[in-house]
Amino acid sequence: MHFCGDAAEALIGLGQLEQAETLVDFLEKRGASLTRPWATAVGSRCRGLLLVAKGDPDGGQRKLEESLAVHSGLSMPIEQARTLLCLGRLRRKLRQRRAASEVLEQARSIFEIAGSMRWADQASTEIACLGLHPAPSDGLTPAEERTARLAASGLTIREVAAQLFVSPKTVEAQVSRVYRKLGIRSRAELGAVMAQRQPGSAAHGRGI
Repeated sequence: MHFCGDAAEALIGLGQLEQAETLVDFLEKRGASLTRPWATAVGSRCRGLLLVAKGDPDGGQRKLEESLAVHSGLSMPIEQARTLLCLGRLRRKLRQRRAASEVLEQARSIFEIAGSMRWADQASTEIACLGLHPAPSDGLTPAEERTARLAASGLTIREVAAQLFVSPKTVEAQVSRVYRKLGIRSRAELGAVMAQRQPGSAAHGRGI
């Protein structure tokens, strides 16, 4: 059962949609009948990919976002990042470049933290395909900018993670990078710095 998602994605990639649908149906039914959130999360991701392959990108995007909502309550970072990667690819194809960059940066960060460099390389390739200019070395990526603003607003790590559909560990890693880039050490300093930054400054000059 744990390999059904991989098999379904492979079949979708090969264009064998009827065979893939059988596996996706199985995952969705198992997730619902046995109350297994991981099956629901992976099933929603595969359903999203299937909808895209059938020519319904909007429906596919909704299912991928549903998958992320379920992933936020699980401790399966690689699966979560794979869903973020799928969503980023779709948003790039839909020319939603800023939104694509945000989720792809999150995916790459999770893959890097987990030591899954091949997956991280795929996320990096997608980011490069967006055609955006890299941020300055001391600037924040769009994902880091959003995390920093949420953290600066007073939300806890878990609350930020819930809003971004990522794990608390991912938020902690991003906040640590933000502190390092901005040369600060506390939430109070973060609040002061973010109050002075213009919204979207990380994207300034990036051709978005």
